[in-house]
Order: sequence, then structure tokens, then C-alpha cells
Amino acid sequence: MEARIARELCSALGSPGSPAEVGAAISQIVGRRVAHDALRLVGLNPALGIGLGAFSFWHEYRPALISDLVLNRYLHGDPCPLPVLAQQSVPVCVVGAGAGDGRRNTQIRRVLASHGAGSELRLLIRDRQGVWGLLGLLRAEGCRPFGETDVRQVQQLAPALLAALRGYVTAGPLAPTVPALPTGVITIGADHTVRSISPQARAWTRQMWPAAGSGVPDWIADAFWVGLSLHVRTHTRDPHAWTPLICAPAANFGRWVLIHGQPLDENGDSDVAILIQAAGGKLLLPSFCDWYGITAGERRVIEHLYAGAAAKQIARALDLSTYTVNDHLKSVYRKTGAQSRDELIAAIAG
Repeated sequence: MEARIARELCSALGSPGSPAEVGAAISQIVGRRVAHDALRLVGLNPALGIGLGAFSFWHEYRPALISDLVLNRYLHGDPCPLPVLAQQSVPVCVVGAGAGDGRRNTQIRRVLASHGAGSELRLLIRDRQGVWGLLGLLRAEGCRPFGETDVRQVQQLAPALLAALRGYVTAGPLAPTVPALPTGVITIGADHTVRSISPQARAWTRQMWPAAGSGVPDWIADAFWVGLSLHVRTHTRDPHAWTPLICAPAANFGRWVLIHGQPLDENGDSDVAILIQAAGGKLLLPSFCDWYGITAGERRVIEHLYAGAAAKQIARALDLSTYTVNDHLKSVYRKTGAQSRDELIAAIAG
């Protein structure tokens, strides 16, 4: 049963449809285990911590609800913060259900109710390496809230969802299929609205979310920038919070893209700058190795290879035999699908 669901989820994520169409297919599969009215599936990355997703699929989540959930988390706090959820033995929670169970849950219940939703079930998709994604399910107001049976059922889906997310990323193009553009800058004001977009950032936005044929609604870009700016403000006030850095895979945008933010004042009270650039080299390698399952030893070989070293030089630098270095390289080629050293270097260079 679990293997069949994994195959179905991998097939759904590998289909050529829009994120909304893929989300609808995922919702149908998950709905056979846990009934729901809306779904979101977000891809994260162990190398970068728990923050905004690098890519996502959704079904019937209203844009205004997503924006309000992001703002509520920043302004009022969330009753189920993802870093706290990640530390639990069972990384599943339900928000919005019940009464008299804390100010934060009362507030999020109001947010959900204002959009016709009653409760949200959240599952962190993780393994020993870290957190790979988040599954969110909604039930409409007036419906039975998610309960213990739903928690048990959705937890059983975690391995299949992880396999599907990894399959989606690694099935993407190894070499970039779109050009690397100059770094773009977007400025977000203290009122959480987009204040300015540089011409380079507009070019990135058009490339990442094409106006025609992508199936991505217009609101998703602005919601993404504002959500990242809120994380920047949080990190400025709490350095232990998730670093506002995203490395999005080529499967999503045609090339690996690095998106990061920084405050334009010391306290994070003024504007925030969001920078968009091509990901490559040392900036890309941690995320690239995570998704392709490249080991620490293999990564060290790649780092020297990317610097221009030959196999014998790598062997001397790492105190390994040439045979072991070549064995590591063969493993990397197999995992990534690269046919040669040059193709692998080109993929990492971005």
C-alpha cells in the first residue's frame, strides 16, 4: 500500500501540469487517507533550515488566507511553530481546533474562520538528515476538526511524500535551461507591501513565474517576497531564528536560484531588500548535495573537482587513493545523471 502511494505521488509531482493542477492530483491521493478541503505541499531543505519553502504545490488554499497566516505568524506568533514541531517525536500538529487553548490558537482560529476554514493539520516531512517539506491540510468551518486518527494516517504518508519531493527535484534538468540574469533587488516596506522592484528583479520574476502558461497566479510572487521579508525582520531581532536564505531547484525555475534578504536598518523596522541571483559554486553545493543524496566524502571530492583539481591531486589533498576518488566520482555521476566531469562542473557552476 505505502509503495503504491509513493509511486502515485511521484507520478503526480512529475506530471507537466501547473502547480495548482499538480496540487489537485496530490490532494486526491492524500484524500484517500485523510479527508480535507484544501492542501499545500511545500519543499524545504535540510541544509538551510526551516523557513519559507523553495517550491510548493497547492489546492484550494485561498491567497488571502496564505497571506493572513504569514502575517499572523509574524505579528501574533503561531501556536505550532515549525522549529518546535521539528523537535517533537511525532512532527504533526493541528491548529484552530478546540476552545480556550491559548491566545495564539485563539488568534489563528479567528484567521481560519475569517476565510471559512475550521482547522489545519500540519505534517513536517523529515528523516535523520533533517526537514524536507511541510504538508498542510485544511478542513472547512463546521466540519469535524482533524483528530488523532487523522494524525496517525497522515504520519504514515511521510516517507512517500519525501520520496516524491526528492524525485521531483532530482528529475529536474541537471544543467540550466534558462539564462543566469544579473542580481535583482526587491524592496519591501515596513507596511509589508512591495515598495520597489529593480528591472533585473522584474526579469527574474518573469523568468521564474512566466505570465502565460505557468498556471502560477499573480499573487504568489508578492506573497513570497512579503513572507521572506517577515523572516528577515524576525532573524534581525533573533539571530537564532531561521536564516532568510532560499535555494530553489532547477526543477522549479529552469536553474537553481538563490533568494535571500537583508534589513536596511539595524533593527529590521524599516525596509527589507530581497536579492535574487543565480545559484552556483559554494552557494549551491549544500542544497545540491542534499537533494541528490551526495555523502560528505563525495562532497569533498566535488569541491576539489570544482576548483580544477585532477583525481590524483584530489587523492593527495584528501589522503585517499586515486581508486577511492574515482569511486566517489562514479557514485556522484550515478546519483546526478552526469555523464562526465565537465557536465557535473557545469551543473554546479550554475
